[in-house]
Amino acid sequence: MSAPIIAAEALSFRYPGAPTDTLRNVDLRIERGDFVAVVGGNGSGKTTLCKTFNGLVPHYWSGEFAGRVTVDGQDTFTSSVAELSQTVGYVYQDFQNQLVRPTVRDEVSFGPVNFGRPDHAERTAEALEMVGIEHLAEKFVWQLSGGQSHLVALASVLALRPEVIVVDEPVAELDPAAAEEVYRRLTALNRDHGLTVITIEHHAEFIAAHARSVLLMSDGSPVWHLPTDQALARADELSRHGIPAPQIVDAAARLGLPQVPQSVADAAAMLSEHRRAPYPDPATTTATTATAPRDRPATGERSVVVAEGIRHAHRGVRGELRPVLDDLDLQLHAGDRVALIGGNGAGKTTLMKLLAGIAVPRAGEILLEGISTRSRSARRLADQACYLDQRPERMFLKDSVRADVALFPRGRGVDDAEQLVDRILRRVRLEQLSDRDGRTLSGGQQRRATLGIGLAMRPSLLLLDEPTASLDVASRDDVITMLDELSDDIACSVVATHDMHLVAEWATRVIALEHGRVLADMAPAELFASPEIMRRARLVPPQVVELGLALGMEPPPLSVAELLDACADRTEPTADRTEEAPAWR
Repeated sequence: MSAPIIAAEALSFRYPGAPTDTLRNVDLRIERGDFVAVVGGNGSGKTTLCKTFNGLVPHYWSGEFAGRVTVDGQDTFTSSVAELSQTVGYVYQDFQNQLVRPTVRDEVSFGPVNFGRPDHAERTAEALEMVGIEHLAEKFVWQLSGGQSHLVALASVLALRPEVIVVDEPVAELDPAAAEEVYRRLTALNRDHGLTVITIEHHAEFIAAHARSVLLMSDGSPVWHLPTDQALARADELSRHGIPAPQIVDAAARLGLPQVPQSVADAAAMLSEHRRAPYPDPATTTATTATAPRDRPATGERSVVVAEGIRHAHRGVRGELRPVLDDLDLQLHAGDRVALIGGNGAGKTTLMKLLAGIAVPRAGEILLEGISTRSRSARRLADQACYLDQRPERMFLKDSVRADVALFPRGRGVDDAEQLVDRILRRVRLEQLSDRDGRTLSGGQQRRATLGIGLAMRPSLLLLDEPTASLDVASRDDVITMLDELSDDIACSVVATHDMHLVAEWATRVIALEHGRVLADMAPAELFASPEIMRRARLVPPQVVELGLALGMEPPPLSVAELLDACADRTEPTADRTEEAPAWR
């Protein structure tokens, strides 16, 4: 057997002040040319493990380090981070902070120029071509969308021609179309250039489609490292660790199909072949758009937000105005659960900050609970609206999670402040970490802590910017549950998200933005059955929706449970059943 590209032997690591080891006695081999998905619940040690591959642990993140890690024969303990960066390229979860130069070409050439490579221009051109962004070379990095910025960060590490690429949460901050593009590029780098690719991932559908093997982490140790097909066959075990099976795999198992589908087309063909119901032929079926909203309750008479004629722009580096929102009208009502969607750069974050009164529009008027956002400061409007930033670390002002959650209710003199804080810490599953500084928590733990900060404010309007990014599915479900439980305290919730599962499972109303205007305002089932709107908003529906559409279901199912219900209805014997398949309900 050839030597592995990465090997860990008896590896353990503990952060300063932590009561337990984050990594515990890790033994691991990663073969050259593999595409490994590292999975596990938040806090399982995934990111810390991967940071031992490029030397950030223990050279930058110091602590108690034991054991040995080698990468392409280099001992990471005796090699510097600079030396290891030429073997291991690392694209971080907060990849925007990885970009340090003004233009794309400058950014990609930064590494080889600083290492004194005489062929830096050739390396730069090669890296730009490898990820397909040659046309962006002269753009300023601040002009890029999230997906383009991610590809620039990837190209910048490829310019050093590493043997290994590590990408932490590739899809966490990207719209679905950009996420698909990043994974296509990673697959091509693995397949066509022989690079070893390691991703830290929570989304099982990307794992099933692209990874060659899966490493499951729990409590700082590998549970197993298996080929992807064998890993997916352990769906129950993955689910217990916060990684439920892809929806098509779950549906196939619960319908008793003998094989594991690898794609929606596979699942549709298997369901038809095994006749779990008399399906139309997926090859000839054309699903039509649903004609009426589902699961959208009647809104209350009270308007929480009224926005009319909103125009807003940001100034560029040369002083020019760059339009973000253009003549936008919007009303949000008590009882609304709104998913705000659209591609990176569509204006979602800007709109949410305007609704919260953090900024005021250049033109137009926003009334929040009848109060003009121009008439009061953001501090005074905090009783009516709370905005939770996409970057969770920005929400931490105190030296402990408890103090941050308690900051607002204590400051406002809430009578039951301490009981409220205790209840929220339990709901976000952070009682044991309540004395930790929020900035020292894992990404998923930080998301839960910031949600706790917002929930403690008990506003009429709660605005959450990508609250499920980087969360495992169990934590994502906790977010949904907590929002449901606080519906009596929070009149209206708005979530800006790329998470189509959240849209399907939680939202009653979906507002799609395109170029600063409202492209669509409809129920989730209507959205997913509208391919043109999905394309323009750069969205990819959940697998179960795609499967339902492939099978001609109208409206499409929003969950595996709905799909199973439809299948049960289709297989019930009826006296007047004919050869022709009846319509989906």
